Formats: sequence, structure tokens, C-alpha cells
Amino acid sequence: MIGLLSNDIGIDLGTANTLVFAKDKGIVLREPSVVAIYTSSKKVCAVGSEAKRMLGRTPGNITAIRPMRDGVIADFEITEAMLRYFIGKVNRKKTFIAPRIVVAVPSGITEVERRAVKDSAIRAGARDVVLIEEPMAAAIGVGLPIDEPSANMIVDIGGGTTEVAIISLAGVVYTKSIRVGGDEIDTAIINYMKRSYNLMIGERTAEAIKMTVGSAFKLEEEASMEVRGRDSVAGLPKTITITSEEIREALSDTIAAITDLVRNALERCPPELSADLVDRGFVLAGGGALISGLDQYLSDATGLPVIIAEDPLSAVANGTGMVLQDLALLLKDVAETGRG
Repeated sequence: MIGLLSNDIGIDLGTANTLVFAKDKGIVLREPSVVAIYTSSKKVCAVGSEAKRMLGRTPGNITAIRPMRDGVIADFEITEAMLRYFIGKVNRKKTFIAPRIVVAVPSGITEVERRAVKDSAIRAGARDVVLIEEPMAAAIGVGLPIDEPSANMIVDIGGGTTEVAIISLAGVVYTKSIRVGGDEIDTAIINYMKRSYNLMIGERTAEAIKMTVGSAFKLEEEASMEVRGRDSVAGLPKTITITSEEIREALSDTIAAITDLVRNALERCPPELSADLVDRGFVLAGGGALISGLDQYLSDATGLPVIIAEDPLSAVANGTGMVLQDLALLLKDVAETGRG
């Protein structure tokens, strides 16, 4: 009865973006994990898309903060305010019963970090919190047959972490997480522009470069784009043109770290399950899956077929939603409950 009366939700609490899945409705919110606060009073000024537009452009009395770093909470109070805002935005219809919330978390986080996520969600208005590991949520979200006695492998490249998991019989056989993701790629681009052109650029510009000309594998037709920033020597605005080949060079170390993670997972995989992966390959999810040519690069590096999820950005959120729909069945195997 309580379940029928409460508006239960699933949350993909990401470093770069937060997605909210409402029971029986699907994904109802998709906003950047950014909060703008007044510097002196620490009061929240804006959250989500509105706050992201302020990144790198705020006056002295306002600071735009990303409270999630490397997939975990870096600022407890700001994360709580962000969660309260998102839960309130989704739960416009006031009910007497607070929602149960399923939150996806990186597989490599500590018990202290897990407790921080639970406490933030409880204080933000949750009745009950269920934590599910992101690679498992992503595997469920992309529709892998996780309950079969065969290998299902997923690589989830998010904003703060990249995670790999091999799943069989609804259990995780092997999982590993590294704190390398979209943020690390943006930083690599910022450093490359500074090193090669003495050009200072911000996070938003680096993200635009990544999405426009970023690639992991040689393209049939190399692309280029104009980049504007500040000359670090002269201190004046400056415009240059960069190519996809240059950005590929800038991303080489980050892509290599992701490739090593995948290779290590395959080396640790039991022989019987390895045999399954020869035909099935593995699935790429998360925003990083959209980097041009990454599937081809990983396929060449491992010799396995690589499939990009149909909607890689929504994979984890869809997985939390499917857990919500069938919580009793999945709770025992893939999730951990906790009350504040």
C-alpha cells in the first residue's frame, strides 16, 4: 500500500549529470550536477542547467560548484541541496508518504562514501534508500540477460569513473572501477591547449571540443574546429583552429587507461565465461561511449566485438527504474538497502 501511495524514483547521481527515473513514467529529469551558491551566505542560487550556464562566468559573489567528484560526494551539504531540488522538481504532486529512492553508485566507493550517499538522500526527503552499483544498473538498463548462466560484460564510462563488470546468474563475477572518465578527458584537453598553444580554456570549452572533434580512432575524414580562449603569455583573447588528430593525441593516455581496465577484466575472467565473450563481446555505456571511434579502438585492442548501448547516457538511470519496477525480485541479488 505504501508503495502505491509514494512516488518512488531512481537516481543516477553522476559526476557530470544527474538523471531521475520516476516509477511508471520513465526518465523525467536530466540535468547537470552543478549548483551555484552565494559565496558569503552559502545559500543556493541555482541548480542544474541554470547553474551550469554560470560555470566560469560568475561574478565574485556567486560560485558555481560541482559537488560530485570522481563519482562520489565531494561536498555533502551542496549535494543534499541538489538532491532536494531534483526530488522536489520530480515530486510536484505532494504525497503524505516520502518516496523510496534507488541510487546508482560506483562499484569502487568505500563504506563511508556509501553512507554519505544514503544520508544525503534521506535528508533530502527519501523514506528509504536502495543502493545499486552502477555497472549492474547499466547492464540491466541496456537489457543484458544478466540472470542467464553466461557472461555479460559492460564498460560504463561516466564523468568521474570508468567501471567494468562481468555478470553471470544475476551476480557480479568481477568488477573494477578507476577514477578516470569524462572529467579526466576534459582536463587532458585543457592541458594540451595550454602546453601546445599557450591557450587557456575552461571546462565548458573543453567539453565542446571533446564532443565536436574528440576521437579515439583514426577517422575517415578528420575534423577541425575553431577554439577561443585567452593567451597565457599575452593575456589577450585568442582564436586558433585545432584538428581531431591533435585531440586524439591529447586523449591517448586517458584512452590507454580505459583500455588497460578492460584488458585486466578479461584476464581475470574465468575461462568458461571468456568463451562466451568471444561471440558476445561487451557493451559500452555512459557518456564516454559517445567518443567517436572508441568502440573500434577497444575492439582492435581486445579482439572482441564491442557494442555501443542504444542510449548510453540513460543506461544507468533506466537500470534504476527497472529495479524500482521489480524491487522484490532484484533486491536480493543486486542491491543493498539502507535506512537513515
